[in-house]
Amino acid sequence: MLYIYMLGYDVDFGHMEAVSLISAPKYPEKQVGYIVTSSLLNENHDFLRLAINTVRNDIIGRNETFQCLALTMVGNIGGREFAESLAPDVQKLLLSSSCRPLVRKKAALCLLRLYRKNPDVVNVDGWADRMAQLLDERDLGVLTSSMSLLVALVSNNHEAYWSCLPKCVKTLERLARNQDIPQEYTYYGIPSPWLQVKTMRALQYFPTIEDPYTRRTLFEVLQRILMGTDVVKNVNKNNASHAVLFEALALVMHLDAEKEMMSQCVALLGKFIAVREPNIRYLGLENMTRMLMVTDAQEIIKRHQAQIITSLKDPDIRRALDLLYGMCDVTNAKDIVEELLQYLSSADFTMREELSLKAAILAEKFAPDLSWYVDVILQLIDKAGDFISDDIWFRVVQFVTNNDDLQPYAAAKVKEYLEKPAVHETMVKVSAYILGEYSHLLARRPGCSPKEIFGILHEKLPTVSTTTIPILLSAYAKILMHTQPPDQELQSQIWAIFNKYESCIDAEIQQRAVEYFALCQKGAALMDILAEMPKFPERKSSLIKRAEYSEADTAEQSAIKLRAQQQPSNALVVTDQPPANGATSPVPVGPLSLAMVPSMITTEDHTSTDQALSQQNGSLTKVDPQHPSADLLGDLLGPLAIEGPPGATVQSEHNAVSRLEGGPDAVDGSAIVPVEEQRNTVQPIGNIAERFHALCLKDSGVLYEDPYIQIGIKAEWRAHHGRLVLFLGNKNTAPLVSVQALMLPPAHLKMELSLVPDTIPPRAQVQCPLEVVNLRPSRDVAVLDFSYKFGTNMVNVKLRLPAVLNKFLQPIPVPAEEFFPQWRSLSGPPLKLQEVVRGVRPVPLPEMANLLNSFRLMICPGLDPNPNNLVASTTFYSESTHAMLCLVRN
Repeated sequence: MLYIYMLGYDVDFGHMEAVSLISAPKYPEKQVGYIVTSSLLNENHDFLRLAINTVRNDIIGRNETFQCLALTMVGNIGGREFAESLAPDVQKLLLSSSCRPLVRKKAALCLLRLYRKNPDVVNVDGWADRMAQLLDERDLGVLTSSMSLLVALVSNNHEAYWSCLPKCVKTLERLARNQDIPQEYTYYGIPSPWLQVKTMRALQYFPTIEDPYTRRTLFEVLQRILMGTDVVKNVNKNNASHAVLFEALALVMHLDAEKEMMSQCVALLGKFIAVREPNIRYLGLENMTRMLMVTDAQEIIKRHQAQIITSLKDPDIRRALDLLYGMCDVTNAKDIVEELLQYLSSADFTMREELSLKAAILAEKFAPDLSWYVDVILQLIDKAGDFISDDIWFRVVQFVTNNDDLQPYAAAKVKEYLEKPAVHETMVKVSAYILGEYSHLLARRPGCSPKEIFGILHEKLPTVSTTTIPILLSAYAKILMHTQPPDQELQSQIWAIFNKYESCIDAEIQQRAVEYFALCQKGAALMDILAEMPKFPERKSSLIKRAEYSEADTAEQSAIKLRAQQQPSNALVVTDQPPANGATSPVPVGPLSLAMVPSMITTEDHTSTDQALSQQNGSLTKVDPQHPSADLLGDLLGPLAIEGPPGATVQSEHNAVSRLEGGPDAVDGSAIVPVEEQRNTVQPIGNIAERFHALCLKDSGVLYEDPYIQIGIKAEWRAHHGRLVLFLGNKNTAPLVSVQALMLPPAHLKMELSLVPDTIPPRAQVQCPLEVVNLRPSRDVAVLDFSYKFGTNMVNVKLRLPAVLNKFLQPIPVPAEEFFPQWRSLSGPPLKLQEVVRGVRPVPLPEMANLLNSFRLMICPGLDPNPNNLVASTTFYSESTHAMLCLVRN
């Protein structure tokens, strides 16, 4: 039966006979029964139920050979029924002092398999002390199996096994010092490398080590491992020592060791990436990539940039490419991108697409100026046109369109490339678009007349496919439109081309030819019809999404997850503001923002609300797992321009909002919905009240943030309608579950929130649109009741939403001849209110004007005879009142 099964045939007979052999009293028959049953039956097979009692009798019996056979079969098959029926007996065997080590280590591995199938088989409360007792075991076989079990237990719940942490450190110290290690557990002079790896893997699941003695002992052991590992000629010894070394490096990263030890780790990896053996160099590059996750390590890694670039010449360059991609920033971006461009011509064809994509992303993220970015993309297209996706040339067109200073330079550069004898079709596409829109800016340069530009483009027409011809036809129409005064010869040539393609079989080409020919008959009106393309709205780069790659589920990720639980992360915070306290940002903020002039630092939000609101409900946006600069994340998050914690100006705005919006000191207590005191163990980052008051004056920003989640808002207000998007960003490498969002609207607002998903994946962002309708005037505030679960933490917060009265104001200018008659016609309360505020610091007129503008009130200068008075006007909208004129004198 086994032979037939090994040949690949289904064996659907003899199962009952195999199960019956398990009950045989003699070892040879019982052994055959166990082997065949383990091989042929899975955990859901009905015949296994017949063998449960026999297997249990063998486990609790006195015959150690039968015990080993039974434990082996249970460990191989697993299954929920075996777990529920046999787990207590397996635990007794593991803890028994009378059993031989051979049986106990099989019991530990068997219990591990049952725990993976059904975690309930191990009672957390009772097993912490037992696991600590097992870690005192002197037999390394039992200890190694028990450590495997501990790794599984602490990965699910490390808090219950704190007592095991000192025992793990003690075990590691014993192995590192080679104390009392039998010869049979020494592999090429290395004391039990498997146990060392498992022990350090278990330690990575504990978030911190509080005891100074334990921490010092552990670092001494890690130091010994780092110092004692070197490359030797024996491959087997290399494999074992490197397994221990790289696990030690992961533990050093997890523990956030001192900078000196980090430097030592990077220096050691620098030796590995310099050796000739490709496997060792590959491991060095892989672990150096992981070291990038540590904040202080990136600068140290940059010292090895030259050696890493040399590794691009390896047959497998993926690790070197990933490392260069991760270590790139504004200081070394030029060197790295230029090396990638230089290597692109000789790179393997299978890697050229990824090389091109990452070079394009790095150029976009860290470009010192836009002209360099254009140069890089054009070189990419020239050297690897077949591997350049449309996303890359679409992106450069967006930047050129949105930056007026860049347009003449880009037009001149693409003309140079078009004059080459061999030009890739992608270059023809981008050149046709840019020259069609902006070639008139070069008209005064030699060789750049409309006729000459047309001639350069038209030479490429016979060589391109039908997907490029429509772009060329559009460029011809644009060139003709910009030719003033009209050139009859050029006009005849272009019209002849349009006539030629009027009968083309391709519908897109035919339609363009017919329509452009008809439009060209319009004469001067053609200038308005074929005007320049408008600027693109700010949008998230599709290149970033394509560059994301999944990482293996390793212990290093677990370490990152635990570190993220302990420390607040700003991975989702995007700000275009300069740093607080007047500090200068080391990285120029947003040099490639679509709506910005190059090198301009701005605090305005240039993102497109329509782009954000057009996203499908509950859509996910992946977030870069690295910790880059604000500039990098600005494009990554796209429509969500989440701003950092309010600066010094927020306090004055907060006071003003408190008075004008009905804050705690206001007379009308209904202005703020009472929110019950929160008793969450997870504390928010920043002041929730200050964030709310800041959002009352702005339409985008952070509403709430804690170590696990960030909630941002992007809003658009038109008359009595509001359209908001809630951005729920998971900041960690583990999912947020049991996510719930409930709106508690006041009576005067009608609110409809789209469906919020129950789970937010790791490092992902969920966008949830919210529709708001203002029914009538009121000062009440809507509340968002939001809750989620992360690990053992259940968080529930009630957040005021900035759908306040001033959001439904639309500024309107009122001339002097209308303002004062309207003002005098209002006799008094409740239509006309006046208040004198005393005992506060006088506000300068410019600051007050800015504040009124923030409340959507339009300042009308020169209306009031008193120059110290500010006059403002606006219109209030609600469903019941429609438009109501509101006047203010301050």
